[in-house]
Amino acid sequence: MRKFKIGFRTVKTAVGVALAIWLAAFLNLEYYTSAGILTILSIQTTKRKSIHAIYTRIVASFLVLAMSYVFFTFLGYHALVLGLLVLFLLPILVMLKVTPGFVSSSVILLHIFNEQHFTLALLENELLIMLVGFGVGFLVNMQMPDIERELNTYRIEIEKNYSAIFSEIAKYLREGDTNWNGRELLLATEAVNKGKSLAYQDVENHITRKENLFYRYFDIREQQLEIIERILPKITNLPTIVTQAHVIAEFMDDLSNNVHSGNTAVKYRGKLSQVKKEFQELPLPQTHEEFVAMASLYQFLEEMDQYLSIKQNFKGLKIKKGKPVFN
Repeated sequence: MRKFKIGFRTVKTAVGVALAIWLAAFLNLEYYTSAGILTILSIQTTKRKSIHAIYTRIVASFLVLAMSYVFFTFLGYHALVLGLLVLFLLPILVMLKVTPGFVSSSVILLHIFNEQHFTLALLENELLIMLVGFGVGFLVNMQMPDIERELNTYRIEIEKNYSAIFSEIAKYLREGDTNWNGRELLLATEAVNKGKSLAYQDVENHITRKENLFYRYFDIREQQLEIIERILPKITNLPTIVTQAHVIAEFMDDLSNNVHSGNTAVKYRGKLSQVKKEFQELPLPQTHEEFVAMASLYQFLEEMDQYLSIKQNFKGLKIKKGKPVFN
């Protein structure tokens, strides 16, 4: 059984429904409770989704008002006419790409059918119900919780696990074997997926912001994770530990101690170039196993260069007093 929890969206829905119905009743509107239904249908997980939802519902509702006047005025208020109207309504909504508005427009449609007479007073009543329902839904859904603290938690989790992975790689390059179970790789994958998903939600909640550094950050970490998953077999399948491995281990230790959300890619690509130079100056392999090991290590260095280059053009997240600040 899942834990009982009242989320922020649930609270917004409850407040929005109560406010919409109270306001519609205050205005003495017929079918005033329908304003609460329209509000419920307008509340979405993000601001952009809410705006799109309201747009589709407004278009569909106005379409229903026009079609209801034509169908019921000329064909009469009969169940068959109602069914015929719906038969034509749905394809038009699909054509206009506003099918999510079908339910809300049906509310308006049934009001008109129930009245059995299309009048200006009825039109005014339905327009005001739409204004109250959609308006309250819009205002309520513009209130979104601050998720930067949670995003920062995932950022820290990723950097901690990347650091641990690099440390284990360095250890393996020195000792040739470790008791590492790969747990940090699984935790990093989970943190990257959850962080990117949450960051996308943050993108959807900022209508005018052109760039979201958190989303970019998690996207970069996802690309880097793919490289990490590729390089691990190159290390764990080394047939022997060669002298060059110790040079790379020192670099990985240094990198392990400096995994953060700033941008030091240029600095460490420079250090990596120096490692490659030292790598090339060491003695040539004497056996086939040493040759295979050196080839794998050189491929590893190329992958690490790619790992660093992915982040080179990223502005970085400047952390101040435990909270990310864009720089």
